[in-house]
Amino acid sequence: MRLLLPLLGLSLLLAGCGRGADSRAAPAAAAPLLIAAEDVFTLHAAPLSSGPLITGSIQPDRRADLRAEVSSVVLAVLKESGQPVRRGELLVRLDDTAIRDSLMSAEEAQRAAAQAFEQAGRQFQRLQTLRASGMASAQQLEDAEIRRNSTQSDLSAARTRVVQARQQLQRTEARAPFDGIVSDRKVSAGDTAQVGKELLKVIDPRSLRFEGLVTADAVQSIGAGQRVSFRVNGYGSQEFAGKIRLVSPAANAATRQVEVLVDIVGDTPPRLAGLYAEGRIEAASAPALLIPASAVVREGDQASAWRVTGGTLRKVTLALGERDPRRGDWVVRGGLADGDRLLRHPVGTLRDGQAVAEAAAPAAGASQPAGKP
Repeated sequence: MRLLLPLLGLSLLLAGCGRGADSRAAPAAAAPLLIAAEDVFTLHAAPLSSGPLITGSIQPDRRADLRAEVSSVVLAVLKESGQPVRRGELLVRLDDTAIRDSLMSAEEAQRAAAQAFEQAGRQFQRLQTLRASGMASAQQLEDAEIRRNSTQSDLSAARTRVVQARQQLQRTEARAPFDGIVSDRKVSAGDTAQVGKELLKVIDPRSLRFEGLVTADAVQSIGAGQRVSFRVNGYGSQEFAGKIRLVSPAANAATRQVEVLVDIVGDTPPRLAGLYAEGRIEAASAPALLIPASAVVREGDQASAWRVTGGTLRKVTLALGERDPRRGDWVVRGGLADGDRLLRHPVGTLRDGQAVAEAAAPAAGASQPAGKP
């Protein structure tokens, strides 16, 4: 009995060690890679435009630089940059004291000249009557006529001076030439405005256009009416469309580039004026499979992508064509087909044939239980 108890304990110990060894020898099954819906995209054919590049800026078609037309002191600036204005609205007022005095003096001179002309006219009529009755000489009548003509000329000159003074008075007020917004304020109250000094800039944000430049080599392939797709710096990947209005007949003497004016098609944000833009003139367009550069894996000269098929990952070798210089996407010439699902941002730890599981998107408006994060 004493001998059986140690033997029984030894057998139990050996049996337990054997089970532990078996459990270590059998590896656990690898968990599938969990991916979200935003990690995968579907490859579709898209129109690939080919044509010359165009670079430039967005500028308003209607713009006005309001400048001082008289030398005076700025009394008030009634609008700030970015504020809307209506046609004829007062924007800047200059000191008109001296000009108003000149206007009053010109009006007094006009009244005096008018009185002198009326008096000379009556005198000429009287001498005409006296001459008809033989009571006045021909010389007296001729002198009266000369005096009347002279006072008439003085009256015309006085009227001209009044008109000029009134115009000068109007020039002390800078008004909006059209409906728009103030894009740049150049002066403040108290500044001395010389003739030609810029006061304000007014633009019409509804009349924006793309003022671009293309190389002289591309002039033969572009013309009025062609479509242009472009992006604006500050608006990310948002695409804008336009149509060529005209192509300049002469190249820039310094850069040897040709100016192209493009009318923007559709609604545009009002804050585009002055921003840099870059695009492509659609001289030709054809459908093509485009893959983002982030989905392409480079290994030397070989390019590949990770395709999600039936819950597994497959590494696919790609044949790439040209690259869109504006978007950065690559044209797929072989290896993929329309409708393939690819990883958007693959990492280096992926394995060919690895199992994947797609996380279900949360239902819209789903609420979490109280007390749980």
